[in-house]
Amino acid sequence: MATITKVSPLAPAGFPDLPVIGGVRFATVAAGVRYQGRTDVMLAVMDLGTSVAGVFTRSATRAAPVLDCQDKIGGASDGPAAILVNSGNANAFTGHYGQTSVAEVTQAVSDATGVPVARVFTSSTGVIGEPLPHERIVAQLEALNGALAPDAIEAAAQAIMTTDTFPKGASAQVEIDDKTVSVSGIAKGSGMIAPDMATMLVYIFTDAKVEQGALQQMLGAMTDRTFNCITVDSDTSTSDSLLLCATGASGVDATGNVAFAEALEAVMLDLAKQVVRDGEGATKFVEIRVTGAASDADAKVHGLAIANSPLVKTAIAGEDPNWGRVVMAIGKSGAAADRDLLSISFGDILVAEKGWVSPDYREEKAAAYMKGQELVIAVDLGLGDGQSTVWTCDLTHGYIEINADYRS
Repeated sequence: MATITKVSPLAPAGFPDLPVIGGVRFATVAAGVRYQGRTDVMLAVMDLGTSVAGVFTRSATRAAPVLDCQDKIGGASDGPAAILVNSGNANAFTGHYGQTSVAEVTQAVSDATGVPVARVFTSSTGVIGEPLPHERIVAQLEALNGALAPDAIEAAAQAIMTTDTFPKGASAQVEIDDKTVSVSGIAKGSGMIAPDMATMLVYIFTDAKVEQGALQQMLGAMTDRTFNCITVDSDTSTSDSLLLCATGASGVDATGNVAFAEALEAVMLDLAKQVVRDGEGATKFVEIRVTGAASDADAKVHGLAIANSPLVKTAIAGEDPNWGRVVMAIGKSGAAADRDLLSISFGDILVAEKGWVSPDYREEKAAAYMKGQELVIAVDLGLGDGQSTVWTCDLTHGYIEINADYRS
């Protein structure tokens, strides 16, 4: 597998200082699942009373850990819970062997931690189609359980990386009834990123108390506005999982609280954008704003058509203001559009309007704008009130290098 040594130029300055979440502890270990010389397994254990919600890939070739988690979400919610994640091997397209691996790992986690098997959730990320050497993970469970600590979330973020160039974390705090409620989350994702639930692995923890059904409903709605609005390469993973755990340790019931919901969604959007910033080979972070569509759904279709177009993305990489490619992407999307009502802007530069290039447009000004690392492409369709924003990155030769060498 290719070794990633260069941090994305779009990476944040460093891993953020995340508040400790009461009721959850973390541990990591180097189990040698595939990588050598680095941690590759993360264990999180949550206290009695934790609610767990989740959303997962809609891929028809979902990995064994995803299927197991889907079966468990919404089950008994009054006991402790655990999450175990390994990197390097996706345990996907591995048939009955994959199911056996999940059973062995979840039982070992249960034996080591005392968490019921029905409340043990696992995720695997990495190469598809190779049996998971689960015995290497099982052999480390006692050591993991003995190393659990409440302040080890950054180490957990590092252990779940594959082609990521930096660990991803985000947090928010809000005052409810004169008490502080905290949210902290980590994510991994860099390639095989396209919206179809979350196309990555994400784990978010809060000390708020939220009933499982309400937590699940909240997570589903927020995912559509965050993780389902990003794309790196239009490819949806077999292993996408997003788990949200509410431990209730703060003693604050945040069910239906608007401030808590806003804080949670802010953490989710921050993590989603970090995944785009770490897109394989990315040098540009691109926000695509679509307004004036016949519906919000149509606006999102147009936005993703632009964001996923290899021609648009390579033009961005080449710092070429080729607005004709944006027109092409809109035309092929299948959503309603009218050539003679369409307007396109790069940043605050009006490029095209009413089906024609703007009379005030100057190519050299747009070319200068395209040299920036943070770009906005705005499209107004002139048809209605529908709107959507999606985020993507450029497509460079670096993406090819990473993926051509992925298994070697």
